[in-house]
Amino acid sequence: MMVIRLFCAAGMSTSVLVNKMKEAAVEKGKDAEIEAFPIAEMEMRTDGIDVALLGPQVGFQLDKAKKICEPKGIPVAVIPMADYGMCNGMNVLKFAYKLASSK
Repeated sequence: MMVIRLFCAAGMSTSVLVNKMKEAAVEKGKDAEIEAFPIAEMEMRTDGIDVALLGPQVGFQLDKAKKICEPKGIPVAVIPMADYGMCNGMNVLKFAYKLASSK
């Protein structure tokens, strides 16, 4: 099972995207656990995850996120703005899987 965590300003703005990603996972037959949290909780929410994604609104914190994730071997990246804005769950799911396969 792929464990994906999305981190944004408050953990709520990505809830629609999380639901779209879950729908995309079902459509593709992927077994994925996807949740969103505030970036302030990143350190305590990364154990056992496969990928960490940042909402574009917190993209400026990527360096900080890398310091948390990289020692744990977790790929981390900012969700592309267009996919985030359009809540394109399928594209973001593919993005997460691609990141996971690069580790």
